[in-house]
Amino acid sequence: MSLKTGASRATGESPLHTLLTGAQMLFVAFGALVLVPLLTGLDPNVALFTAGVGTLVFHAVTGVSVPVFLASSFAFIAPIQSSVANFGIPATMGALMAAGVVYVLLSQLIRVRGTALLHRLLPPVVVGPVIMVIGLALAPTAVSMAVGETSEHITTGAAMLLSMSSLLVTLVLAVFGRGLLRLVPIMGGIVSGYVLAMLMGVIDYSSIQQADWFAWPDFVAPSFNWAAVLFMIPVAIAPAVEHIGDMVAIGSVTRKNYLETPGLHRTLLGDGLATCTASLFGGPPNTTYSEVTGAVTLTRAFNPWIMIITAVIAILASFVGKLGSLLQTIPGPVMGGIMTLLFGSIAVVGMNTLVRAGKPLTSPRNLVVVSLILVFGIGGMQVGGGQFTLQGVGLAAVVGIVLNFVLPRSEED
Repeated sequence: MSLKTGASRATGESPLHTLLTGAQMLFVAFGALVLVPLLTGLDPNVALFTAGVGTLVFHAVTGVSVPVFLASSFAFIAPIQSSVANFGIPATMGALMAAGVVYVLLSQLIRVRGTALLHRLLPPVVVGPVIMVIGLALAPTAVSMAVGETSEHITTGAAMLLSMSSLLVTLVLAVFGRGLLRLVPIMGGIVSGYVLAMLMGVIDYSSIQQADWFAWPDFVAPSFNWAAVLFMIPVAIAPAVEHIGDMVAIGSVTRKNYLETPGLHRTLLGDGLATCTASLFGGPPNTTYSEVTGAVTLTRAFNPWIMIITAVIAILASFVGKLGSLLQTIPGPVMGGIMTLLFGSIAVVGMNTLVRAGKPLTSPRNLVVVSLILVFGIGGMQVGGGQFTLQGVGLAAVVGIVLNFVLPRSEED
């Protein structure tokens, strides 16, 4: 029995309908999926491959029970950019594998002690500002790309036109879009910006013409550097905690409690192993995609086997050489315009984490924890030296965790 036929029987739909539904899920995730490698210098075809393989790993661990698709994590954009610049791609992949191991260890901690310990170790007063740092630390990069500082052949005026046009389309789709259009604002912004860049004549097509239709993705094996590992591990904290919210969100859509069955320890284990697998090939770390959760809500496609179809399509698409070359011709200002909204929205997610916790931020303890996380994370401070340097998001996470343990808790906490 073929995969497509098996999935069709599980969903009660025709094989063609199941195939189209699976392809639609990839379309929804595609814009965000390729955005991370394009911003961090990784191969977008590798990201497609590792998203598909990572999703298969996740479903193998969870018994094909949760309708989610895993792909490139936004939370790691800034750390990957910094790590690639300082240590190179192979060492960055080794560091990301270590981050995946953190997920695995957390999953086993949850299996033994339950979720209460995780909430005590990483409360919203720590996780919220760390997420804010992830978004705000990238703001200068977004502005630099939007005004054309990273594109020598595009004038500032042309860059602003491209970036603001892409941003406008993304905003309109996100706020006013209906149905499927509301789920693909990033894709819409990239496509509209690319078309405008074509009309302006600022795209170089030579790489597309030279690329083969079939080509192996540019896989990169990991290497291990202690400095890179220590820099990356703290970054895993925020996405690991967000994983709980993702499982609750998809559970509310399907009316199932995935924290109990298959269990949070299994879903987090699947996420961690998917990230470890991605790093073996040179891809960005994986996370569950809220865009796909939105598509599941809209289409009522609750059967997890559809995500298996999506994963297989992603793997097959990764071997289309011209696709990767096409993606790499997207002008920097187009990406910069979308990034200004994307990175701001990451910061808002962190802010919302604090608001939902309902804790008074002006209380002495919370004020100290939140303010120091923000200043240490955004201010560019470095601690240590040589192989043991901490800075940025990693430093912010460590500071938050230490302060959360050291400072006395109020009776309310």
